[in-house]
Amino acid sequence: MRISARADYAVRAALQLAASRDDAPLKAEAIAYAQDIPHKFLESILNDMRRGGLVLSQRGGNGGYRLARPAESISIADVIRTVDGPLVSVRGVRPPDLSYTGPAESLLPLWIALRSNVREILEGVSLTDVASAQLPADVSALTNAPDAWVNP
Repeated sequence: MRISARADYAVRAALQLAASRDDAPLKAEAIAYAQDIPHKFLESILNDMRRGGLVLSQRGGNGGYRLARPAESISIADVIRTVDGPLVSVRGVRPPDLSYTGPAESLLPLWIALRSNVREILEGVSLTDVASAQLPADVSALTNAPDAWVNP
């Protein structure tokens, strides 16, 4: 599974909004600067997030962006799906729409299992969890595996 730059930037922007202490909207420039995201790319991402119902935008001198609902009710999966589509696909096709034959037949349940695990993790972690550095225990436990931090 690969996380696109678009998805990474979207999650980081959403986390910046979640960490905002007051109710004032944040300007795209401020988010871009704080997270070292190219401004024009971020504007496109924020527009997708607005159309997807994750952020609200306000025009004017005091304008900017804010989350459309509480950070604890927005999962990391919500953000990724909004800007990139399905969490797991194979050649752009969702696993249930695939079929294989012969020795490759058992690939389908493997892709389904992968999708299930990705969903479990990304749907189970909210913006609040990440912004407050309080990941769910089951997710934190996965980082304690000896191979978790090693690139094979």
